Amino acid sequence: MSPQYPMSPRHPLTAPELRDLHDRQLRREAQPDGPGCRIEREGDVVRRTGPAHAWNGVVWSALDAAGADGAIAAQIDHYRAAGLPFEWKLSSHDTPADLGARLLAAGFTAGEPETVMVAEAAALPARVALPDGVELVDVTDEAGVRQVVEVHERAFGTDSSHLGRQLIDHLAADPRTVTAVVALADGQPVSAARLELCPGTDFAGLWGGGTVEAWRGRGLYRALVAHRARLAASRGHRYVHVDAAPTSRPILQRLGFLPLTTTTPYTYDVRQVPVVRP
Repeated sequence: MSPQYPMSPRHPLTAPELRDLHDRQLRREAQPDGPGCRIEREGDVVRRTGPAHAWNGVVWSALDAAGADGAIAAQIDHYRAAGLPFEWKLSSHDTPADLGARLLAAGFTAGEPETVMVAEAAALPARVALPDGVELVDVTDEAGVRQVVEVHERAFGTDSSHLGRQLIDHLAADPRTVTAVVALADGQPVSAARLELCPGTDFAGLWGGGTVEAWRGRGLYRALVAHRARLAASRGHRYVHVDAAPTSRPILQRLGFLPLTTTTPYTYDVRQVPVVRP
């Protein structure tokens, strides 16, 4: 059974309170997020380890200056032994303040910062009008998964086969923990996103919203947010959260999302990066 956490009080929370709740439920007390995945706690580091196509990395840490470099080296050693590239998901309020610089010195590569944003699911628009000829369809089988992968590859120009494998794993093991939705324009996939439900917590995650170029600016992103928020609320989750790119943040703020912090992915490919000791 999934662990049950004390739920948030029903009164409105301030941004710092929401950030603390988000950190506690989704980072410090993270759960496995798919078949074959496990959560490992090593000192003041929480990490996920799973198959090569899953998300592998550090989800939370609370380090001090004296122990940070040793903790970084230990995570590199762990994933190097497993033969897995991994990510250190660094929030701007994580300690020590120079942790990002220490990760770079150890051989990590920094990605683009994103803004962690949260909204009450039931407070978001229930529906957003769709363009004529467009319908939203929940993904329930491999054919739908292929449509999601097609949209992501066309929208972002990257190989998204790993996403397809993750979705298939989730659908086979426990379809209650993830829902993908695809927007079809006259039967053709033009936008897609997924909702990841975190059992026993207040939160559900909105991930991977992407729209092919010809259909951008026509409300599909907002419609996918509204559709997934409605599903999250119906399944008992008070909040939806997003790691928002700069292009998405203004849209989400207009919908009522509150920025909490920034998060930056620091990636390390153990197959290519030589051992670096600060």
